[in-house]
Amino acid sequence: MRNEIINPIDDFLDNLSLQRRLSEHTVSNYRRDLLQLAEYVEQQNISDWTVLKSSQLRQFIAFLHRKGLSGRTIQRMLSSIRSFYQFLIKFGLAESNPAKAVQAPKSEKRLPSTLDVDQMNALLDNTRPDTFVAARDRAIMELFYSSGLRLAELAALELRDIDFGDHLVHVTGKGNKDRVCPFGGKALAALKDWLDKRDQLGFFDQPAVFITQQGRRLGVRSIQKRLSYWGKKQGISDRVHPHRLRHAFASHMLEASGDLRAVQELLGHADISTTQIYTHVDFQHLAKVYDSAHPRAKKRSDS
Repeated sequence: MRNEIINPIDDFLDNLSLQRRLSEHTVSNYRRDLLQLAEYVEQQNISDWTVLKSSQLRQFIAFLHRKGLSGRTIQRMLSSIRSFYQFLIKFGLAESNPAKAVQAPKSEKRLPSTLDVDQMNALLDNTRPDTFVAARDRAIMELFYSSGLRLAELAALELRDIDFGDHLVHVTGKGNKDRVCPFGGKALAALKDWLDKRDQLGFFDQPAVFITQQGRRLGVRSIQKRLSYWGKKQGISDRVHPHRLRHAFASHMLEASGDLRAVQELLGHADISTTQIYTHVDFQHLAKVYDSAHPRAKKRSDS
């Protein structure tokens, strides 16, 4: 690959790593995205980065789309290219950013895979809190389902964040935005049972709510593994994970209340369009009721 093409990429990646101190994983993602573009640029006989035009970049995006890459993946790649060109412009290696005028193809919004109310009740009620670990795991699942917390929010919880009197939990979500989430009686009982068992082992100085048997804060990977374990133990076919419990909270709340704005606030979504995906889940439920109940919707064999 020609130096005019590869050297600026190497300089950009060094800047990400040494100056901006981004993680190896993030830098690796940038490298993968930009090397794909570099291969395409070479194939098109483009001499250097100053020559690449928006129209040529659109052809590259169309090429990726034909290969089967999702809109989300292409959007990430365009973000990498925009950042790369901002670097080039800053150091006088380009005059304009051709990626600014290019958009990724829209991704289809996938309906969240959720658990119905009976599945949630079975998962929670059959997790007997008879040990330190089981009591902790049940409290975790009750709080996920009761408050619709994100994984990172729950893992970061400290004892001072929980208002047991008013049944509220204070969390810091995406963009460092604070919000207050209510939790119900079942979650309250599970939390109190968990804290009783925790106190029996003398972990009074640990501020984290959820901890290991060694007294350390429970990490996100451990929380994911524990939920997966209970899902398998209860015979739930699809994998149980934190976001699936958040989906269940959102879809069940929306189905019962129909209040999209309230669910948006509870989930901590900045944009209501993010919350609106749950209206599709709710509509599926309504469509089933309609098909089974409306006289003109029923399929007739005597046509």
